[in-house]
Amino acid sequence: MRRIEAVVFDIGGVVQESPLHAIARYERDHGLPPDAVNRAVAAAGDAGAWARLERGELTVESFLAPFEADCRAHGVPVNGGRLMAYIAEASRPRPRMLAAVRTIRERGLRAGALTNNWVAEGRRPTDGLRAHFDVFVESAVVGLRKPDPRIYELVCRELRVPPSRAAFLDDLGMNLKPARALGMVTIKVDDPDRALRELSALLGVDL
Repeated sequence: MRRIEAVVFDIGGVVQESPLHAIARYERDHGLPPDAVNRAVAAAGDAGAWARLERGELTVESFLAPFEADCRAHGVPVNGGRLMAYIAEASRPRPRMLAAVRTIRERGLRAGALTNNWVAEGRRPTDGLRAHFDVFVESAVVGLRKPDPRIYELVCRELRVPPSRAAFLDDLGMNLKPARALGMVTIKVDDPDRALRELSALLGVDL
C-alpha cells in the first residue's frame, strides 16, 4: 500500500458546503435553467470574470459588472451581488470534515487546503479556517486556480511532500484530473461520509 504523508482538502464542497448547491438554489429561485450559471462561467473561460476573480485579479466588488456581462452574453440574466450572497450564506463548515483534519494531524500527517476563492471587502470566504491546516493555498492569493497543475505542485512543495505521497479531496472531477496526473491519490467528494470512509481506508486511520 502506498504511504501517504499529507492530505489536501478542497474547501467549498468538501470542508464547507458546496457553492454549487447555492448556485443551483439561485437558479431555481430566479427561474433559470439548471446549470445555466456554470455553463456561462465555463463558456467565458480563463479570461472570464469568474476565473479572474478566483486568481485575485478582481475583488468581488469589481467582479460583479463583468460577471453579469459574461452571463448576459450567454443568455443568462444574473444579479451578481444576489448570487454571491447565496454562496456566502451556504459557506458553512462541515464539522465531520474538520474533525477528520484534526485526527489526521494528531496522527502525525500533514493537512493542507487548496481552494479557489476570492476577496470581498478585504475578507475571504475561508477566513476562520486557516488554523485547522498546516498549509493553506488560496487561488486569489497565489494567482493560480485549479485545475492549473502548478497550484497542485505548489501545495505539495509547501507541505514538503512529493505528489505521490499526497491525497487530494475535491468535489469536481475536472479539479481531480491534474492532481491524479501528478501522482496524487484522488478522492471525489459526492457524499462526504463516503469520501471519509475512502480516506480512512487509504490512511488506515479511523476518521
